[in-house]
Amino acid sequence: VQLQASGGGLVQAGGSLEISCQASPQTFGRYVVAWFRQAPGKEREFVATITWSTSRTYYSDSVKGRFLISRDEVKNTVSLQMNNLKPEDTAVYTCAARATFSSGDYSQSGVYPYWGQGTQVTVSS
Repeated sequence: VQLQASGGGLVQAGGSLEISCQASPQTFGRYVVAWFRQAPGKEREFVATITWSTSRTYYSDSVKGRFLISRDEVKNTVSLQMNNLKPEDTAVYTCAARATFSSGDYSQSGVYPYWGQGTQVTVSS
């Protein structure tokens, strides 16, 4: 299972940025993919997840209404469109995957066995 995050960068508060997670074809079609983030000195935090079969989406309260997770089956990517960014969104964003979905633990990083490299998102005030 291979995952590769990309698209991070520097953006002003209120701006938008899209990051993507490139997955191997075997991963994309069968796995649940999630985004997590970790700011300096803070614990890793769940951001959003999307299921593979019905493309159900779930978000953390801190990003709900501002971020949109989606998947592109042609490109084998899961993207995170981030709008109305705030300085507190600054973090390293990493995508992760798991084979099954559970509504009870999708926000827990420990249930995702596969992780990609992170991409830095910096929001200036």
